[in-house]
Amino acid sequence: MMTNQTEHDHVDGEYSPAAGEVATGTVVRTTTDGLETHRLTIPAGVDEAALPAYVARPVGGTALPTVVVLPEIFGLHEHIADIARRFAHEGYLAVAIDPIARHGDPRSFASADEIVTGLLHTIPDAVVMRDIDRAVAWAGGHGGDPDRVAVTGFCWGGRWAWLYAAHQKVAAAVAWYGIIDGVASGAYPDPITFPRHPADLAEDLQTPILGLYGGQDPAIPLDTVIALKDRLAQRSEGVDADIAVFPDAGHAFFADYRDTYHPPSATKAWRLALEWLRRHGV
Repeated sequence: MMTNQTEHDHVDGEYSPAAGEVATGTVVRTTTDGLETHRLTIPAGVDEAALPAYVARPVGGTALPTVVVLPEIFGLHEHIADIARRFAHEGYLAVAIDPIARHGDPRSFASADEIVTGLLHTIPDAVVMRDIDRAVAWAGGHGGDPDRVAVTGFCWGGRWAWLYAAHQKVAAAVAWYGIIDGVASGAYPDPITFPRHPADLAEDLQTPILGLYGGQDPAIPLDTVIALKDRLAQRSEGVDADIAVFPDAGHAFFADYRDTYHPPSATKAWRLALEWLRRHGV
């Protein structure tokens, strides 16, 4: 699917046990050749722990277009770090952040459902928006071009990408299978912690955003995806926004380490994501 797929240095912990058995035959291993990669923490606000991050960039690159990468429910494990390296090989400063780690360790939970109810339900959307703000600001002071910034997220992070597109104006965003309607999904029971959802944001988007969804996704009702796509198309004005649905793909179809991986859809979605970023100057 992507180039530069060889052995590389690892992020600690590799993959979360709650994600299930690793599908070793399809795991993408992106080389660090030609890249600078390192883990760090980004300073946070008063009484908040620093924000963990994994950074990848072309060696010697300056004033680089930036992509902030938001994780799945399993946090900043090896798959998310590998995605950062893939973006770096495309010429980006990639900053993968972990808004989850300061609140708990997803690896300590036995299942995805337990991560959601025991950990993610404790993290307010407003806190995550501040975390992304900090990552964007950090990138602008560490080799990134502040006028060429994109945000992309996967699963739970895909929803955050939608929210950020309404929270802040940057050049572009791409949301990968992020839940659209909190009521239909049943995943967001607290309206104070999670006051709005992508379904509510069509008229409020400040950042051009592309949503990438699987037509066979049991976690995200297809009717909610189609409803938002129609709402975006019916707007008389507003930033560029669209949704692509891959009919044969399920949830987490880009997660090459899981049995949900769908290579044809993943390959096409990666191409569409890069085209979207470049179309919007990132």
